[in-house]
Amino acid sequence: MPNGSSSPLSGGLIRDFGEPAVIWQALVLAGSLAIAWWLARSLRKRLDARRQSRFEALRFGAESLNKALFPLLGTVLVSVAQLVISQFMHTSLLRLALVPLCGITVIYTMFYIARRVFSRGGETHALLFLFEKVVTTLVWVVMLLTVMGIQDDVVAWMASVRFDFANAHLTLLSLATGVLWVCVTLIVALWAGAALEDRLMRSRSLDANVKVVLARVGRALMILAAILISLSIVGIDVTVLGVFGGALGVGLGFGLQKIASNYVSGFIILLDRSLRLGDMINVANYQGTVTQIRTRYTVVRGLDGIETLIPNEKLITDVVQNHSSYLTRGNAKVAVQVSYRSDLELAMQLLVKATRDVERVLQDPAPAALLASFGTDGINLELSFWIEDAAKGTGGVKSQVNRNIWRLFSERGIEIPFAQREIRIVEGTPAAPPPRQ
Repeated sequence: MPNGSSSPLSGGLIRDFGEPAVIWQALVLAGSLAIAWWLARSLRKRLDARRQSRFEALRFGAESLNKALFPLLGTVLVSVAQLVISQFMHTSLLRLALVPLCGITVIYTMFYIARRVFSRGGETHALLFLFEKVVTTLVWVVMLLTVMGIQDDVVAWMASVRFDFANAHLTLLSLATGVLWVCVTLIVALWAGAALEDRLMRSRSLDANVKVVLARVGRALMILAAILISLSIVGIDVTVLGVFGGALGVGLGFGLQKIASNYVSGFIILLDRSLRLGDMINVANYQGTVTQIRTRYTVVRGLDGIETLIPNEKLITDVVQNHSSYLTRGNAKVAVQVSYRSDLELAMQLLVKATRDVERVLQDPAPAALLASFGTDGINLELSFWIEDAAKGTGGVKSQVNRNIWRLFSERGIEIPFAQREIRIVEGTPAAPPPRQ
């Protein structure tokens, strides 16, 4: 195995050290990096200005892409310079400089792709940090082996390590290559799926539910195609997946039927558009606003702010009350009792007046005061009125109307009676017999 002194990179640089060619290479390298820094700065400003008006997912991870611009442009310029001056002198310094430039470009480019794949809305995923650590370690190992000049020996050693797996004869090199191809194709598929989802979400001509369905189906198809392509590249016969598909079907029929039912129900909800984001629904004693419609469950946020995960199967099989499907207004009623000594007509007029200037209370249809019944303590009145955007809640509106009723009744002397009970003692009631001794 060759040592560092005989390496094509480090050995060549040691051999040329002190020669005029090294000084010229250093000047060319400095000039190329300076031009790359200026170009990267200009492109970074343009890209940052363009991202301000783009979708959030496109802006997230822009820092990694900005960091990749300088080494990428440096790699291009140094490569061109190395090809030009290699006709006149040795280029050991330039070839050595290309190793870290290419490695850093790969690292930051993969960071940007990973943030597009494993992140949504600027929130990082746990797999993101693991992916970045693995990529960084692998790239630095490859750069170190390249500088030392032993990369060919390491590849030959990996090809010599053989082992059998079932009927297949594999080597460490083929296994590592297969894993690499699977990872690369999956990352590309996930990236393409994220780009497709971003494009669909920015579309104004498609319904929100249709966007979600197309994005998820497209991502699933891309992942399936990536797996099949990677397995074919590695040399695995994809026909063996038929056996796996049959076993999966049996598993779905027994142990996974609930999960499969929830996934199918999720696509049904998205396709028939029976529920939309923002709808106020009531299902299984849960009431709230639909905030997310996922493939397996739907997130409903209650009026108290607590989010509940409801399996999609329940939204298909159970009775669901949708308070915001068609009408955005709702009817509300307020009950109040007045004394028998009060002016009944004045009380009913004040009830209608209490709804005026209250936010979201509609005057068309006009509020109506009704005499509901005659109670034991007073006359039961009922105020009926319509509220705009009832899905946002009616408690605050009713509270304001009740406060107005209390204020108007107090100003005009309308009495709201207390519960009254009379106890009558009748004279001549026989005394109770004395207790027995």
